[in-house]
Amino acid sequence: MSEPVLSVRDLRVWYGTARGSVRAVDEVSFDLSAGETLGLVGESGCGKSTLGRGIVGLLPEGAAADGTVSFDGRNLVGLPTAELRDLRGPELGMIFQEPMTRLDPLMRIEDHFLEMLETHEPGLSRDEMKRRSMETLGGMGIPPTRFRHYPHEFSGGMRQRIMIALALVLRPKVVVCDEPTTALDVIVEAQILGILQDLKRNFDTALLLITHNLGIVAEACDRVAVMYAGQIVEEGPARRVFDTPAHPYTRELLRSIISLGTEGLQYIPGAPPDLIDPPAGCHFHPRCPDAMRVCASNDPVAVTKAIDHRVRCWLSGPHNLVPAGEDEPLATREFAKADEA
Repeated sequence: MSEPVLSVRDLRVWYGTARGSVRAVDEVSFDLSAGETLGLVGESGCGKSTLGRGIVGLLPEGAAADGTVSFDGRNLVGLPTAELRDLRGPELGMIFQEPMTRLDPLMRIEDHFLEMLETHEPGLSRDEMKRRSMETLGGMGIPPTRFRHYPHEFSGGMRQRIMIALALVLRPKVVVCDEPTTALDVIVEAQILGILQDLKRNFDTALLLITHNLGIVAEACDRVAVMYAGQIVEEGPARRVFDTPAHPYTRELLRSIISLGTEGLQYIPGAPPDLIDPPAGCHFHPRCPDAMRVCASNDPVAVTKAIDHRVRCWLSGPHNLVPAGEDEPLATREFAKADEA
């Protein structure tokens, strides 16, 4: 693989609450190369959006982070706010989940683009700014006649395209896409995925695609990282992970997909843990159908299954590391069903 454009090592993000610290991201590590798309999947509350925001330095007040996010020779964690602002836009882009909460309802679309370009490329003439803006919007299928309209005059799909255009007008090297197709119909979803693919091909942009839709990952991503309770439990080439999932959580997620051949609904009993007080050992063991005694008391060993395929699970780890007698099955699935009831 080529040299990564973004390298994350042991990133932790936590929020302070009245009940204690919420460890939303717990020692996450991965690399992202130019022109590559990494899909980040997992249930709601597993820390996916927090990870994306932590990378670009858009955490809310009261949050803290440590670890390393290496980009262009600098560690973004702890970087002064002014320096991060300079990087966001021309180097690091972010596409948010709900565009109506990110577009100012009192500003025309034109003003959003002019504000962005005036901030990061003040040397451009106003005519050049308009040309760049309309060119980028045109690439999203928004005609020039809509340039002076307000956000409420667009449909949800068109607003999402405008958000993507805002993220791309400065041609960043890395774009974090936080569920960019949520609540959109399948036609618009396919169009937006096509736009993201064109972005990779034309500008060699690296994409971190956060989504619940495993079908999108299978279609649009080179690699996939599966996140549970703030940790990446499996990461590897998308096709290999989908064909031969190594972690029980990944396997259970894939079993839950509905297709034309689905005859009965499958689900994972229980719910993701409280991140203020997560379970000891493997965080997934209370819901895991294959849990062993060791899973309830010891953190799993992260191992490499194949080239570029890592999994964090005792079932995949060297068996000589499991203490004697600790490989006995742990009937946790029944506990999860009882808690659910």
